[in-house]
Amino acid sequence: MDLEEIKRFIQIAFNNTAGQVRRLLPNIPKDRRIIIEAGTPFIKREGIAGVRLIRRYWPGLVVADLKVLDGAYQEVMYARAAGASAVTAAGSAPVETLDIFVGTCKAAGMYSMIDMLGVDNPLRKLMALKARPNFVVIHKGRDEERNPRSMIRYKDINKIRSKYSTLISVAGGLDAEKVRSAFFNGADVAILNVVFDNSGMTKGLPQNANIRPIITGILKEIGK
Repeated sequence: MDLEEIKRFIQIAFNNTAGQVRRLLPNIPKDRRIIIEAGTPFIKREGIAGVRLIRRYWPGLVVADLKVLDGAYQEVMYARAAGASAVTAAGSAPVETLDIFVGTCKAAGMYSMIDMLGVDNPLRKLMALKARPNFVVIHKGRDEERNPRSMIRYKDINKIRSKYSTLISVAGGLDAEKVRSAFFNGADVAILNVVFDNSGMTKGLPQNANIRPIITGILKEIGK
């Protein structure tokens, strides 16, 4: 996929069970602006087979959210063998790991994504790398969502763009209403979780809803 042809993406993250994927993924419209993610909890529960399952249902871009911290070469290769077209590394990983990660992804024909969850200065970490990743993720974690004072650090988008060329994803309690804010603040990708329950503790796409019209509405908002 030529990422430059598409201005904005939505990324839909599955974080629960294989059954959830089988039930919901076929209802998501096949659109090049949609990225499907095998989330970290989902992979921990279902193993790398969970990535293969998503690939079976989704022909487009599939992310394996491994949040690589070490052993970058092996983990990227695991994701590639399972059918992923992109993989994530944790921005808190050593610079050496991130350099190997980006280089391995490039050599394997995969997209590299560095998740800056818990990183105080994402730009400083990026500037220390030998090569740039395809995506940088500005991420407010699910546990942070419980704190009403915790905000997505949109200011990091402008800081990164001032000196660094990459696509920028935003994650952290986004729902259909907040996607517009993510793009207004300069994001290229808005990441929405498929929510397991309706407790309200985590925002996203409720698994019990008819998500197809919700996603179609978001696609109309973001344009071509």
